[in-house]
Amino acid sequence: MKDSHPKPWRLLREEHLQHCRVFDVHVATMESPQTGNPHPFYRIESPAWVNVVALTSDDEFVMVRQFRQGSRVVTLEIPGGLVDPGESPEAAAARELLEETGYRAGRLASLGSLNPNPALFGNRCHMQLALDCAPAGAIQNSATEETLVELIPRPRLPELLRAGAVDHALVVAALYAYELWRSRAP
Repeated sequence: MKDSHPKPWRLLREEHLQHCRVFDVHVATMESPQTGNPHPFYRIESPAWVNVVALTSDDEFVMVRQFRQGSRVVTLEIPGGLVDPGESPEAAAARELLEETGYRAGRLASLGSLNPNPALFGNRCHMQLALDCAPAGAIQNSATEETLVELIPRPRLPELLRAGAVDHALVVAALYAYELWRSRAP
């Protein structure tokens, strides 16, 4: 009888290829458990990320529009970014929310975490829920980003998702995690 799960591959060697400011590229030579043959695989090492599903007390999502270099288009997203060394996902969520939107959360809760793409990444994307958000100051973008706040009434979000107005996969995943949380909330 065959095993019900694939066997892990064995790492033979790994080489750091490039440091790219927010991630590093490595190549690993892995041995196939089926054939014993070596194969090269590329892996992107990155710190953990955080995405923030933020809602005001008026039941509006606090979202941002920003230009994204990868797709070279302006996107509609939730706030998010890198978790700094030594920082908890909750602290990173509060910081990113304030920096990108000027809003502060009344309370934070975890919506879980996921791997952005296990074929290439080893890091986690933490999803945080920020409730009772209110304006607390000016947006504090870095030199490499520009965000504009857009408040989206919660009932309007499904229409935006169906229309493709929100197409960042990790944002959609965080919004789905929020819907799962909301369906269990008292």
